[in-house]
Amino acid sequence: MVIAAAIAVGLGSYLAYRATSRHATADTLSTKAGSYLGVYISGIPHSYSPVREFVGTTGVRPNLLLYYSSWWEPFRTRFAAAAARHHAVPLVQINPEHVHLRAIANGRYDAYIMTFAAAIRAYRRPVILSFGHEMNATWSKWGYRRASPATFVAAWRHIVDVFRTQAVRNVTWLWTVNVIDARASSLPPHPWWPGARYVDWVGIDGYYRRPTWRFAPLFGPTIKAVRQFTRDPILIAETGVAPSAGKPEQITNLFAGVRSYGLLGLVWFDAVAHQDWRIDNRAVIAAFHQAVRSTDVGQ
Repeated sequence: MVIAAAIAVGLGSYLAYRATSRHATADTLSTKAGSYLGVYISGIPHSYSPVREFVGTTGVRPNLLLYYSSWWEPFRTRFAAAAARHHAVPLVQINPEHVHLRAIANGRYDAYIMTFAAAIRAYRRPVILSFGHEMNATWSKWGYRRASPATFVAAWRHIVDVFRTQAVRNVTWLWTVNVIDARASSLPPHPWWPGARYVDWVGIDGYYRRPTWRFAPLFGPTIKAVRQFTRDPILIAETGVAPSAGKPEQITNLFAGVRSYGLLGLVWFDAVAHQDWRIDNRAVIAAFHQAVRSTDVGQ
């Protein structure tokens, strides 16, 4: 919190921005461009404290809170309720670890899906739900070298169908892919598309790893590919900047790109995973705060 105090003095008149979902109802969320600024922080959903620390450090209040949910894990109602009290929406990425997509599609785990669905229905507020993100890449157990696109699509559709049988109307379905990247064996995503009846929003994950990378070359080809088969709103669902890529400059480029492409917003990955993606020093905090202020993303 020493950094937070220093930034509070250095930034002077900067206020803690409060990103509220003003247009959300019990069942729907705004699809206006620039509506959302999200974050994933280590320690959630088991505690809300990391979110408070993030706000205290950056002076920015996110209105989407991402967490990853392993298969068999329940919907974290207590965390979701805390998010709602702070005018934020939970974004849940369900990772189908230790289960087979074909078994999901065949109904073997329907009892678990129905329990999860019932908990979200009882929560009554908006929830963004995704499943098997970055399936068009190789590094996950549900990636394309371990499961076919057809099997993924069948599993996705089955989950959505089960939710519908449970009369769950407060879920926004986010279909999340990785940026197209031949060097990383991340393929064009169309084969994994479940169809318009099964998706509300599209999520794209991508990270700035080098100083020369910019928004248009990083995300542009995937946005173009997605636009060939759907006009659904697009959210940058997971992103960050590597320390060696020059965080302040790239943060500015990231927010400007979201605005110029007319996207829903972005979700910042504020954690250490292979690299340190956190917003954790004076220059980076100032750049992040200024980017929010200048683009109004999530405000």
